[in-house]
Amino acid sequence: MITGSMVALITPFYEDGSVNYDKLRELVEWHIKEGTSGIVALGTTAETPALTVTEKDEIARVCIETGKGKIPIIIGSGSNNTLVAKEQSLKYEKMGADGLLVITPYYNKTNKSGMIHHFKEVADAVSVPVYIYNVPGRTGCAISFEALEELSKHPNIVGIKEASGDISFVSKISRLINENFSIYSGNDDMIIPLMSLGGAGVISVLANVIPKETQKLAQSYWDGDMKTAKEMQLKYLDFINALFIETNPIPVKEAMNQAGMNVGGYRLPLCEMEESTKQKLVDTMKALKLV
Repeated sequence: MITGSMVALITPFYEDGSVNYDKLRELVEWHIKEGTSGIVALGTTAETPALTVTEKDEIARVCIETGKGKIPIIIGSGSNNTLVAKEQSLKYEKMGADGLLVITPYYNKTNKSGMIHHFKEVADAVSVPVYIYNVPGRTGCAISFEALEELSKHPNIVGIKEASGDISFVSKISRLINENFSIYSGNDDMIIPLMSLGGAGVISVLANVIPKETQKLAQSYWDGDMKTAKEMQLKYLDFINALFIETNPIPVKEAMNQAGMNVGGYRLPLCEMEESTKQKLVDTMKALKLV
């Protein structure tokens, strides 16, 4: 079980829009130094839908080669095409990924049986741990409690990134937590509420900007220091909200650039922030002395 804060890593770009693999390597090394519990690459925050297959594979390779043996590397290998998800999962396992993040099948969606078969097909094909990714605000579909209950019994499905924002659903699925199945918050504003129901930590956007603090926030609760955890959750709440004032990862990359990290811009259809929302983001950063 991984506890604390795993970063939902951004994808850095050069000015010409190409992937900046040197900066990517630098970010992985920085997270190792800052004490982040794990790297989650090729998720939502990585602008994965706008990357080519070749770019995805190279991002996975760079993250794995840079972090292997130093920090757990989990690679997003999901797809709404089960065969593609299986193929990508096998590829990243062979590269040396420590785990795989597999999203619920979006757009074409499915029923409960299809959802179960989708994840079992992937989990049966690989030997590394599989984490389910539930983010209905992005996919237009959500995994049901009944489907997750069955999938949580699979020996190779070890957890879920729960990003529905529905604390009632979190309460329900917390009954499934055991030594072989963990829940991770996919929402930075719900780290402590989710952990209070038994969650192991967070897969965090916030950690792209302040990894050490995000790790302390989550790990404090895990270690039983609830006072520190609560204070930190509330301290960073305005900044967390600002990181989602526009579509993720637009604000977090802007915040990183404001902090001097030079991670570049975006891939269309994502683009620069509106000036009014950018100012709100910068104001929250100034309040925390991050700029």
